[in-house]
Amino acid sequence: MSRRRVRPQPVPVAAPVPHAPVDAERTTLYTAEELYDTADYPDSLDARAYAWSRERHTRETARIRALHDFAIDEALDAWIEGRHLVGVMGGHDVRRGEPTYAAAARLGHALGQSNVVTTGGGPGTMEAANLGAWLTSYDVSAVDAAVARLGAVPTFRPSVQDWADLALGVRAGVTDRPRQRSLGIPTWFYGHEPPNVFCDAIAKYFRNATREAILLEVCDAGIVFLPGAAGTVQEVFQDACENYYATPETVAPMILLGARYWTEELPLWPLLQALAKGRVMEGRVHLVDTVEEAAEVVAGGRS
Repeated sequence: MSRRRVRPQPVPVAAPVPHAPVDAERTTLYTAEELYDTADYPDSLDARAYAWSRERHTRETARIRALHDFAIDEALDAWIEGRHLVGVMGGHDVRRGEPTYAAAARLGHALGQSNVVTTGGGPGTMEAANLGAWLTSYDVSAVDAAVARLGAVPTFRPSVQDWADLALGVRAGVTDRPRQRSLGIPTWFYGHEPPNVFCDAIAKYFRNATREAILLEVCDAGIVFLPGAAGTVQEVFQDACENYYATPETVAPMILLGARYWTEELPLWPLLQALAKGRVMEGRVHLVDTVEEAAEVVAGGRS
């Protein structure tokens, strides 16, 4: 008698719904090519999924979105198996060509030499870090050149298509690169911010709370926080909460990059220090001023 496998092949849980643009039973993460599948962004899968997510809430649409996010969970677990992930967090509104964008790109390049650079998958600092990781096979001068070229379209407003097309052109010129060094975890909750294309894989969720928790959880090699606003501050303290209650073997480094910013402009460093005092995380929170220092802390955390 042959043994029956529990699930020999994917079995649809959700009944087909013609107007749902996403597959609630998908088994892989997204790619940039899949999300930007048309020449006109408003017709793309990414834009259609966002528009669908904004439709009137029903039990059926809620069920499909929940099943979709569960499928992304499963696919992400499989994708990260055996890899070390380092997070880079920062402002979504940083424009291409700005100093912070260039620094984030260099940081992604440095961290991507031995880790998967993981971001929220959107524009600004996130795109820059993923860009740097995408170029890990090249000298850092190639990163600077790509940043300069992208500066011709500094933001996705007013045209997402122009913003994405230029990035796709830069990406197409990269022929020598290691695979699986760049991961994005965005959300359609912020669907007005398009996903960046410099990711080997994109774990895109409908529920932002789920996405935020997972983004911080998977970064076992630590997280570098660049200057940002409310969203970045939320991520700092959400990560701090995890480390506050963590056991010694599960605490991951927290690195705040930009001493003046984090002590004067948005002075959360003293509070973070006070929170860490006497906890196992105390020696794992760092305030640095350069990309090189941040990369060194991450490397030390893995030693």
